[in-house]
Amino acid sequence: MSEVRALVLERQHQLGLRDIELPMDVGQDMVKIQIHTVGICGSDVHYYTHGRIGPFVVDQPLVLGHEAAGVVVEVGAGVQHLRVGDRVCMEPGVPDATSRASKLGLYNLDPAVRFWATPPYHGVLTPLVVHPAHLTFKLPENVSFAEGAMVEPFAVGLQAASKAKIAPGDTAVVLGAGPIGTMTALAALAGGCARVIIADLAQAKLEIAAQYQGVIPVNIRTSNLAEAVKGLTNEWGVDVVFECSGAPQAWQGVGDLMRPGGTVVVVGVPVDPVSFDIASLLVKEVTVATVFRYAHQFERAIALISAGSVDLQPLISETFCFEDAVLAFDRAVEARSTDVKLQICFST
Repeated sequence: MSEVRALVLERQHQLGLRDIELPMDVGQDMVKIQIHTVGICGSDVHYYTHGRIGPFVVDQPLVLGHEAAGVVVEVGAGVQHLRVGDRVCMEPGVPDATSRASKLGLYNLDPAVRFWATPPYHGVLTPLVVHPAHLTFKLPENVSFAEGAMVEPFAVGLQAASKAKIAPGDTAVVLGAGPIGTMTALAALAGGCARVIIADLAQAKLEIAAQYQGVIPVNIRTSNLAEAVKGLTNEWGVDVVFECSGAPQAWQGVGDLMRPGGTVVVVGVPVDPVSFDIASLLVKEVTVATVFRYAHQFERAIALISAGSVDLQPLISETFCFEDAVLAFDRAVEARSTDVKLQICFST
């Protein structure tokens, strides 16, 4: 254990920078990484404001942050694909490789997974971390640290797109134009959708999403989404609906958006139970798929960013220095309509 400076959530509503002891020994098949950039996720903010997410409760000090990129500064025995000086991003969930879920390739569903900044496991808003080498991915030279820290949330979008089984030329609807909703829209386009209709109440977020070719914004405060879908699809409906808002009311009328035989992919996690019209999905034989984080998506995400197929830079609203990390979280709590992704940087 070593004492390092970190952004520590002491308890609900109490967040500060202080020294804390964290494991820093670099063992077999491990690497030590000097953190450069960390994105603020909605889950980080939720722990700050609510002190819990479902069964995960902050009952002891917790270092936040799990969307990260940095530089390898030490390599453990057995590591072959990484060297000191490599620029990397890290997949934050460490599963039990011997679990049945992992053996099936569903390692994200391993009940024993240790996920950064999910109680009781510390996150990475600290200058140095140690992580398994096989969950550490080298960044191409043309991918910045800021983009590297966006790989983790973009991987959620790619997981959703893969669950949708998109066919070239499909039309999709994304409900919710937050960070995950917008990145899901980009993943759907990269996966073959010809166009993605994105719906939200916040006009500023819709305008950010609308910068991308193929994205059609619909402000549901002023427009009827079902009517817009009918007009754009000649009354047929969309092939896929991605529910990314987590809002229970988003499920009202989902069946009216779908074509027969379409797919709904559930990405947003509702805080409260959701009721919806099952019959409207049943009569169209709609498939309902769900997403929990991601599996096997980081290399795909990096490849798409490096190839220029996906540009995530416009989604980065502002970057704060580490010493202003509490201010960055307070800004995230404000949930400004013009903010998509806020990041914290250790290097200027």
